[in-house]
Amino acid sequence: MNKPATRQLTFRAVLLAVILAMILAAANAYLGLFAGLTIATAIPAAVVSMGVLRLLGGGTILENNIVQTGASAGSSIAAGVIFTIPALIILGYWDDFRYSWVLAIAGLGGLLGVLFSVPLRRTMIVEDPLPFPEGKAAAEVLKAGDNPGPGLKILALSGVIGAVVKLAAASGLRMIPDSAIGSGFIGKYLGYMGTGLSPALLGVGYIVGLNVGIVVVSGSILSFNIAIPIYHAFFMGTDPALAASVAGAGAEEIAGAIWSAKIRYLGVGTMLIGGVWTLFSLRKSLVSGIKSGFAAARKGAGKVVAETERDLPMKWMLIALVAFVVPLGLLYHAIVGQWMVSVPMTIIMIVAGFLFVSVSAYLAGLVGSSNNPVSGITIATILFASVVLVLLLGRDSPIGAVAAIMIGAVVCCAAAVGGDNLQDLKAGYIVGATPWKQQLMLAIGAFSCALIMAPVLNLLAHAYGIGAPTPEHPNSLAAPQATLMASVANGMFGGELPWTMIAIGAAIGAAIIAFDEWLKARSSSFRVPVLAAAIGIYLPLELMVPIFLGGLLSYFVERRKGLKAGDEDMRDRIHRPGTLFSAGLITGEALMGIAIAIPIVVSERADVLALPEQFQFGQVVGLAVLVVVGWLLYRSGTRSKVLGDAEPGPM
Repeated sequence: MNKPATRQLTFRAVLLAVILAMILAAANAYLGLFAGLTIATAIPAAVVSMGVLRLLGGGTILENNIVQTGASAGSSIAAGVIFTIPALIILGYWDDFRYSWVLAIAGLGGLLGVLFSVPLRRTMIVEDPLPFPEGKAAAEVLKAGDNPGPGLKILALSGVIGAVVKLAAASGLRMIPDSAIGSGFIGKYLGYMGTGLSPALLGVGYIVGLNVGIVVVSGSILSFNIAIPIYHAFFMGTDPALAASVAGAGAEEIAGAIWSAKIRYLGVGTMLIGGVWTLFSLRKSLVSGIKSGFAAARKGAGKVVAETERDLPMKWMLIALVAFVVPLGLLYHAIVGQWMVSVPMTIIMIVAGFLFVSVSAYLAGLVGSSNNPVSGITIATILFASVVLVLLLGRDSPIGAVAAIMIGAVVCCAAAVGGDNLQDLKAGYIVGATPWKQQLMLAIGAFSCALIMAPVLNLLAHAYGIGAPTPEHPNSLAAPQATLMASVANGMFGGELPWTMIAIGAAIGAAIIAFDEWLKARSSSFRVPVLAAAIGIYLPLELMVPIFLGGLLSYFVERRKGLKAGDEDMRDRIHRPGTLFSAGLITGEALMGIAIAIPIVVSERADVLALPEQFQFGQVVGLAVLVVVGWLLYRSGTRSKVLGDAEPGPM
């Protein structure tokens, strides 16, 4: 193991990490509310760090590792927040995002995630190591950092492309539309097809790959090309209110109304059964993770360890745990006003937090942080908390659903950060970093991101809307996970939900799980993850089509470069140029989306940036732009060399 260099947790590394963490948190917040997905940010952050520190005279590999560690908190805190806290807006409990409450939930939840994950490092990384694919990939990028120029150029170019296309789209200059949709009737059949014109969604598809792309688009096809036509043809007459609301409307408007009122709840049911199944299927991993934590704590007691094996001291961790839990208990008491309820809420949060950080860390080690089903973990937390709160408050409690969401929000932030923490510690272990310095940096990064989440969410909510479309915000940010959390919590406390649709969705989810288990038994390389299918069922078809197209591009890149089946390490290296290009598209579009929101909110006009009609073009031009961006992504993906293409070093 390498001896740590003198320069590691330096002021410039901490400052750069905090800045990158805030930027990437804002970008992932937009992406998550828009498409229900976030992306891991460690590799783009590492590339930026190497470039910036090189301009400042050069940085050590451990300084760059500290930067990527802190910056990667941006994706985990953003996921924890946008998967849960917008549910308080959707439930009508908040009119806007309250700064102090969001800071407390996200900041303290993130810090708890760091603390809970510390005891897991020795077992999961050192003694019984798990793969941690993204951690290994980040370490390879760090070790090949003598020439970060090509990677920075890719990020900068694609970031500009993503930003320019977003500025030209419907929320900005309105030169091109956000989507290209065709709809109509073939006899009684309601036909609907289309694609979003977002470069970011192409990038998401490239990163998640063809398998996930096929699954999510299939879910949307199930909703829009099967379920909606069936409902329109055979069940519209049973819902006079819905039929009256679309009288005289065109096929696109009718499809949208049926999806919003009925069909999207199929996705709720699928996600619900998927979350429960995820926990059931991980029951052995859960026990293993908990045992690992306690075993590591016992083995490390009283030992003098090397710098490269030194974690945060257990004594200080326990002190910090108490210091963080007390304000959360007070926050819960401020919601319910009863100590007999707020104390059990706090206990549930502590127990669920530790259990699910262990699960999250284990899953991150097996399949990576990007595929970590944190939303499934959170659903289970909210269900369990709701059952306890129903017993304490009654099913008619006006604040029961809110209390359950508050518990789930803290656990979600902790689980997201915990899985990310172990991924970063794996990279640090490979390059010879000091664990406690990384753990401290991740805590700083997580809390820094929490500082900006409320303003970013308020800006997006006021400019675009969050949740179901409204006359004021017809193209609102869907926030699928938060809507699901709100639906589950509200349904447990007497809310009105289309339970028939949710039950059918649960049955669909069970069928998907059975099919996936059959594929698993056959050792198939193609799998059908139920939560990915649920996202596809829940979100509009036009969001899923470009994700599928991006996955198709990644497949063509693999074919062009001759990738052999089962060679996962080579897959990461082959896709590194395309991954960087995709990360740039996503970040550029997301940051421009936030920038566009500022004049919209200030002027209170959604069309404040719109050009005159003679400069506004139709769907054909928008499709042409998407084709050009896809071609550039493919060309980038087929590059022969880029940052990190040196021969891999010893693990």
